[in-house]
Amino acid sequence: MATVKQNLVRGLELPGSDTARLDLEVLLGHVLKRTRTWLYTWPEYELSATEQRQFDDLVRRRAAGEPVAHLTGLREFWSLPLAVDASTLIPRPETELLVETALALCPETPQQVLDLGTGTGAIALALASERPAWQLLAAEKSPQALALAERNRHSLGLGNVQLIQSDWFAGIPPQPFDLIVSNPPYIDASDPHLAEGDVRFEPRSALVAEGEGLADIKEIASTGIEYLAPGGWLVVEHGWQQAAAVRAVFAEAGLVSIESRNDYGNRERLTLGRRQC
Repeated sequence: MATVKQNLVRGLELPGSDTARLDLEVLLGHVLKRTRTWLYTWPEYELSATEQRQFDDLVRRRAAGEPVAHLTGLREFWSLPLAVDASTLIPRPETELLVETALALCPETPQQVLDLGTGTGAIALALASERPAWQLLAAEKSPQALALAERNRHSLGLGNVQLIQSDWFAGIPPQPFDLIVSNPPYIDASDPHLAEGDVRFEPRSALVAEGEGLADIKEIASTGIEYLAPGGWLVVEHGWQQAAAVRAVFAEAGLVSIESRNDYGNRERLTLGRRQC
């Protein structure tokens, strides 16, 4: 069988990946149940026949386009290990901007926070891990995604998060929230990027929205203002070319102090606004 070092030079087998070397490291570490650091500490370790078959299968599936997160069943977000599967979106690094923004908007004292369309639970769990005094309600329409979020909540031991099945606000009783956050579907159905990369393996319902990608954001803003406490904030992630349209949606809903924030690639990635005090 081949050694660790020999297996990590198989990047040509992943022609469709921009991160072939990293993909191989993550997949091999997953098979061996070792860290990436270990792989470089023990490059001459020879894989067993079983380990080699498992790794070869993962490389083949990755070459066919399957996301690494689906192959390993795990994705790190905000330094939290989250279980992932095909029932919902894979957490992206750019969504950590939403977490950073939310943490900066509200004090560490007790706050009532709502996460709409929680998916894996990434945003709610990240906030809960940083703010033990906050009480978070995380809503999700998909029963499969909700079960995944509960699995993550339980594994992280975060008791200040409550999960609820709800299609946006439909299942949430009227109550004032200090903060509402969401990474909703915002891609237009005709967007060619839907046929590329990891999104091919993610549910369209978590990606695509009507009205040029703005329908769900309009619903969240127009209904959400009624759920915000006076002075409460709404923060949503959106496409990098949608910021001006989202600001207009927020203004039409009656929100004030509206602004958009740039992601780490210097693109307008989220918009925030608050209910008049």
